[in-house]
Amino acid sequence: MEFSGDRLVETYRTMRTIRSFEQTLNELSQAGRVPGFLHLYAGEEAIAAGVCSSLADGDYVTSTHRGHGHSIAKGVDLNAMMAEIFGKSTGICRGKGGSMHIADVSKGMLGANGIVGAGIPLAIGAALSAKVRKSGGVTIAFFGDGATNQGAFHESLNIASILKLPVVFVIENNGYGEATPVEYHVNIPDLAVRATSYGIPGVIADGMDFFDVFEKASTAIERARRGDGPTLIECKTYRYFGHYVGDPLTYRSKEETEKVRSSRDPIDNFEKRVVSGGKVSASALRAVDDQVSKAIAEAVKFAEASPPPSVSELLTDVYVNYPS
Repeated sequence: MEFSGDRLVETYRTMRTIRSFEQTLNELSQAGRVPGFLHLYAGEEAIAAGVCSSLADGDYVTSTHRGHGHSIAKGVDLNAMMAEIFGKSTGICRGKGGSMHIADVSKGMLGANGIVGAGIPLAIGAALSAKVRKSGGVTIAFFGDGATNQGAFHESLNIASILKLPVVFVIENNGYGEATPVEYHVNIPDLAVRATSYGIPGVIADGMDFFDVFEKASTAIERARRGDGPTLIECKTYRYFGHYVGDPLTYRSKEETEKVRSSRDPIDNFEKRVVSGGKVSASALRAVDDQVSKAIAEAVKFAEASPPPSVSELLTDVYVNYPS
């Protein structure tokens, strides 16, 4: 597919926003200004941007504990996201969910999830709903390499295959399940081959390359939208920060991370390609950098100025509210 200059600029904006959002949160957390645990998405921006670029407003995504990137790529409001992470009442979930539970159904974001693999069966439900309603909608299930060892993964692929559901399963294989290297917890080099067991396509994409992710994802999404069933895509990527903010990272070397950053960075390589190809000017991208920086700063300002949830709202917005 041939991308217009405007679309390339907006793609860059999405990836730069994700990176800046995460870098800012890392700094805020280290300074003690943000409560709770954070699991940052920096380094994996090409996946969220590459997949969500082919989605319509009526399509859905389910996410993971590392869900900020998916939320941003699906269009969730930055101010409301930041306020949620700060635990404020203006947050997208009124400050009661925090980083691992950001959700905005109006944007098709069905929620980040603190349980490994738990978003996968939720995607099955959304996809089944789309099929029954004949809405033409597609659901994306994002999850990590570790989730492919969960029963929910295998059960969901089986059901999706049997019913030919409009769902695309996206493995974000960043090389580590928390602190455990992938080669230690699985005995195969490519997780995509697990699709064979369920009679669906298994595809490998370079998760550090927006264009490769977009090509593989758009094909899978179109297949699902036609009614031809699911696809499993393994995006091989790398997370720049630890499993969580404050992770001592004793399980990998600083040299390993620096090598990836210097040679495979998804944003740097995207810029080199579009600028050298004459599609976008470097000055246009610098303007985006400035705009993103201002937007993130405004989001932090908004979050810090917002009030916390009232004690009177303790039992509102929950699934179960037992009578007193």
